[in-house]
Amino acid sequence: MASLVKQFARLNITQRSLLQNSCKLLLPASHSLHTTDTLSSKWNKANHGPRKWLVSNKTVHPPQKPDEEPRKAYVCHMRTNIKYSPDKMWYIASFVRGMSVDEAVKQLSFVLKKGATHVKEVILEAQEMAVKQHNVEYKSNLWIAESFVGKGRVFRGLRRHARGRQGIVEYKHCHYFVRLEEGEPPKDYYLPTQQTPEQQLEKWIEQMRSRKVINSL
Repeated sequence: MASLVKQFARLNITQRSLLQNSCKLLLPASHSLHTTDTLSSKWNKANHGPRKWLVSNKTVHPPQKPDEEPRKAYVCHMRTNIKYSPDKMWYIASFVRGMSVDEAVKQLSFVLKKGATHVKEVILEAQEMAVKQHNVEYKSNLWIAESFVGKGRVFRGLRRHARGRQGIVEYKHCHYFVRLEEGEPPKDYYLPTQQTPEQQLEKWIEQMRSRKVINSL
């Protein structure tokens, strides 16, 4: 190593500059290598994802009559190209559906899944949008009216196996959509309200009395 330093010191200025320029030519340029993410807009111009969901925020409703029930405020939000399987994200999206915002954020804090972090962040972003852009007075007075997932892009690659064989691996992405609505969440979001025994009896009597014998008077 010391001998190389002595030889380099003996070179004149022109020889040093030529040596430095040749070293620069041998090194690859950083911009010529594809080192960014596959979904980067630099390499993928059509990486905007769905757009129609956010158009609902720009809808202008007509004025209401004095005797009409006040229209409840709502806000739509989404996150596109999440590096997560839509099949796995579906369970988390269905889990928070019909909850209040505070309860959903509380529950998602204890869900140890990657998708729960994205869903929690999107809900908090939508809550902030509702207060700042859609004139919602109380940020806690919101509930999740819609929460669903869409399939994103799927990139396929090769995985090496033994004896020179290859297997196909899929890198899946998904889109998450949420709609917050002002007010309290419904008591029964998925199932109808359970009837009392008296109501069930009245319904059965009504069905029996509405029976008709075919081809009779």
